[in-house]
Amino acid sequence: MNDKARLIFLLGGADLEMHTIRQLLDKNGYRYYDKHLRWENACLSAYRKEITDYTGDDTPLWVGIELQEDMNLPSNYISIDHHNRNAHKPSSLEQVAELLEIPLSRQEQLIAANDRAYIPGMKALQASDAEIAGIRQADRAFQGVTEEEEKLAELAIREHTQVCDNLIVVRALCHRFSPICDRLFPYERLLVFTDEEWMYYGKQTDRLVEIFQSDIQHGSIFYGGGPDGYIGCKRKAYTSSEIQQHVELIKHLTNHGNI
Repeated sequence: MNDKARLIFLLGGADLEMHTIRQLLDKNGYRYYDKHLRWENACLSAYRKEITDYTGDDTPLWVGIELQEDMNLPSNYISIDHHNRNAHKPSSLEQVAELLEIPLSRQEQLIAANDRAYIPGMKALQASDAEIAGIRQADRAFQGVTEEEEKLAELAIREHTQVCDNLIVVRALCHRFSPICDRLFPYERLLVFTDEEWMYYGKQTDRLVEIFQSDIQHGSIFYGGGPDGYIGCKRKAYTSSEIQQHVELIKHLTNHGNI
């Protein structure tokens, strides 16, 4: 049996990219497990039973896609991701396509660009406004954003937005930030937060990556999207007072021209 036939994919947190990867695997007859995880619980241990109880005749090549490696890695494990230490890599969809030696369609290329570099990534591929709007709407839907959360995003923007020089700061009313980001784009610098988490998007993200390097090493903060991408903390990784301290630090750094 060749290596490709031994591949078994383990899918991570739900969004448009992960849905598209699943479609690609279905269309080409590859094996996978999908626990319909969310970003916050997308861990390799979610598939512990599938890995330890595997009874196939072959020796599988496990392929974990955007999974936190919170257990001993199985033998013959392949990790696919484009966050944190893998932020320099192509999108997970592109990595899967390369592994399977499958070309991506125009729509799949745009979906990959969206996940890797958001709207600017799609614009770099000459995406139309309609293509961008369609992909962003689909991405929010596959993330699980509800109509109520879309309305809460509008309310947060209307009533809980502060502009600090070149930084837009929004106190969100739910834990889904993408509806806020999409409505405010284009922006240079955007900080969205609740009492449980914060996310920064925009210019000089790489500067914050340097500042929060210790927290990144401890797994409390993650980043991606390149030098001007995004960085944020995992939900409930910090107390509400610590979140506020981070928010004030980012505001201070922006006001003094350090990011």
